[in-house]
Amino acid sequence: MMAGGGLKKYLPPVFAAGFLALYLGPAMAAPGDEENGEAIYAKRCLQCHGEDGDGLGPAAERLNPPPRDFTFGLYKFKSTPFDEDLPNDGDLLRMVRDGMPGTAMPGWSGLLNEQDMWDVIAYIKTFAELEGEPETQVDYGAQVATSAESIAAGKTLFHADDRCSECHGAEGKGDAIKKLKNDNGDRTWPRNLTKPWTFRASNDPKDVFNRITAGIPTTQMPSFADPKSKKKLSIEERWHVANYVTSLAKTEKVVRPANTVIQAARLEGEIPSSPEDPAWDAAPPSTFFMVPQIVGETRFFTAANDTLSVRALYNGDKIGLHLEWDDRTKSIPGDPKALSIADEDLTEDAVAVQFPVTLPAGMEKPYFLMGDAAKPVNLWRWSGGTTEEAESVAMIDAMGIAEQQMRDAGGLTAKSSYKAGTWRVVMTRPLITGAADQDLQFEEGRFIPIAFFAWDGSNGEAGSHHAMTTWYWLLLKPSASARPIIAAIAVTLLLGAILIWWGRSARTRAP
Repeated sequence: MMAGGGLKKYLPPVFAAGFLALYLGPAMAAPGDEENGEAIYAKRCLQCHGEDGDGLGPAAERLNPPPRDFTFGLYKFKSTPFDEDLPNDGDLLRMVRDGMPGTAMPGWSGLLNEQDMWDVIAYIKTFAELEGEPETQVDYGAQVATSAESIAAGKTLFHADDRCSECHGAEGKGDAIKKLKNDNGDRTWPRNLTKPWTFRASNDPKDVFNRITAGIPTTQMPSFADPKSKKKLSIEERWHVANYVTSLAKTEKVVRPANTVIQAARLEGEIPSSPEDPAWDAAPPSTFFMVPQIVGETRFFTAANDTLSVRALYNGDKIGLHLEWDDRTKSIPGDPKALSIADEDLTEDAVAVQFPVTLPAGMEKPYFLMGDAAKPVNLWRWSGGTTEEAESVAMIDAMGIAEQQMRDAGGLTAKSSYKAGTWRVVMTRPLITGAADQDLQFEEGRFIPIAFFAWDGSNGEAGSHHAMTTWYWLLLKPSASARPIIAAIAVTLLLGAILIWWGRSARTRAP
């Protein structure tokens, strides 16, 4: 997403593209050529949105969320009031130009010039026979600057009578308490407000104010400017809530593409087994994107998990990994509450860490999707449990997505916690095991390939239906010691003594 404000520096360049365009205000519509727009639509848009603009293109069934149905003429993100059906043409241009993060809708500014985009918009509007200009615009009033006082006021309003927390959760992570669907009957999830890069229309306070004011048509996100609503907010109050929502953005656990190495710090004491132990704060987090598993059979296009944060610690005997990811539901098969929120099939939440069985001599690693016969991998898999079975951890030998064998855990342990829409799991294992032919043996100072998988039970994920990462690196940083310093001092003193001796000898021989 094109993040707003100071958060821009924390986000990858792909999300910053078009960032400044957000501040240019509604674009002035240019006359569009419907005939040219139709040709561009057939080439660029039809695969998803369909020949008739009804969102039923050939690729639609593999997309989450589904493509927009243009025949209704309803758009989620507009700068016109809640009771105004028509969006501004500038709203449509923005979606075409910048795309919609977290969806399959890309930004087209790299392939289409602005006139081409206006032509496409002119053609898209014919599907719903949209004509004319909106009669009214969102009233922004006087913007309230972000401040500690405004954020505090917004927090109070956010939680009062569960105004916003009913869907977005106590900490804004979108941890659902009820099952939501849009007007088409498609499953929808409340936005995780701590992940601004997933916002469809930026986390700039002005855009957040717009969503609070206009709502999001076709979804259960209401307008808090509607005078008929018991939870109505004034313009000033909406600015306070917008400032509070913006303040929830994560600035630490965000994806930085340049960070490909998880640095494990060395401890002198025990590895903390509790995910909530403050000792984990000593290890810097590394956060990675997760993508749906669409490589091996059976493919899965609608995975729920999108990022995973990892910390690592080790001592002379063990290594510990602290895994953290946001999950809107605690998926416990057999639990009535979990069943009421989940999709058709409720499975266990789960996460797995992947290592090669042996450290590669060079840069070549096993196949990233659970290895192969030539280069097998170890999977450390944690599962959240059911109402009848407690959480569990398993050691799995894998030689491909269809070739997995569970065996003795070999000292592998795991402990979890779930709070306010976030899972935290700690896995520990001895650095060295008695099965060098089966287990990776950890070495200090070596770059060790590592990858991750995650399953969201409320999304019916199991087996090959999951989210995943590519390979990254784990480095057990050698402990700081005085020995290198002492050795360097000793060498320096020795060299100094040799130079003094050589100088005196030279003076003696000079006459």
